[in-house]
Amino acid sequence: MSNTPICLLDKENNIYIKRDDLIPISFGGNKARKAVNFFNEIDNGDYDCVVTYGSSSSNHCRIVANMASARNMPCYIIGPQEASEPTYNSKLVNLFGAETTFVPVDKVHDTIEEKLLYLKNIGKKPYFIAGGGHGNLGTQAYVDCYQEIADFEKKNNLFFDYIFFASGTGTTQAGLVCGQLINNDSRNIVGISIARKNPRGRDVVLSSIKEYLDANGIAVDNDNVEKATVFVDEYTGSGYSSTNEQIDRTILNVMKKYAVPLDKTYTGKAFYGMMDYIEKENITDKNILFIHTGGTPLFFDFLKG
Repeated sequence: MSNTPICLLDKENNIYIKRDDLIPISFGGNKARKAVNFFNEIDNGDYDCVVTYGSSSSNHCRIVANMASARNMPCYIIGPQEASEPTYNSKLVNLFGAETTFVPVDKVHDTIEEKLLYLKNIGKKPYFIAGGGHGNLGTQAYVDCYQEIADFEKKNNLFFDYIFFASGTGTTQAGLVCGQLINNDSRNIVGISIARKNPRGRDVVLSSIKEYLDANGIAVDNDNVEKATVFVDEYTGSGYSSTNEQIDRTILNVMKKYAVPLDKTYTGKAFYGMMDYIEKENITDKNILFIHTGGTPLFFDFLKG
């Protein structure tokens, strides 16, 4: 995958933006970066269908459904009824021909297992992708992203003191922290939670970090892992797709001022959280990078109100 651009967004505050939303796969985003790794494994393996999990707002489900469609490969999505309202992402999932099943959230695990068993029993060879692209392949995608950032810094004689982004299922943050630990860089990587609260949200990130480091035989002192993992849960609102007036205003202002679309589920929360965090922590005279992890179709859901 070619590097995504890093651009100066706000000269006054030294804020840069890495446009992972411009990855040229199904409206881009961090889930596209991760899905490339999963589909490389699918393409090189003996699989004939894909099963995954996610809500109707899920960028992950949109991208997996699109990449499966491009291969004429059946895609099956299990989602929670509690987050099944139609969105532009879910409309795209339907356009790509994926079969979506919504069940109560406490039935999701068993429904996935039943679907996988059914497919195997009828002679299919399903590949399962955990929700959000969770797992070491998802983490690897953002270890690679961290290296892109480090290469940009070296080429441009620049160093980002802070990196902010939306933190959800955990592997985006895990990959960035692993990249930092591997490179032994001293900077602040701050995940802005879009739904989960501490301690669970941070624990999921820590688990992914340790799983990746162990799988790759990389020894890192646990104190360094703990110190590097900053998971801020003050901007989640009432949950996954919730919003508020401040986030809404942020989305409109960023679009008007910088021509960059954000959304109320992921990047709008993260950008607002970043700006508030900078103010509360009195961060000045620092170079700051915001990673735009995507969700472009959800911007149009925001416009619908």
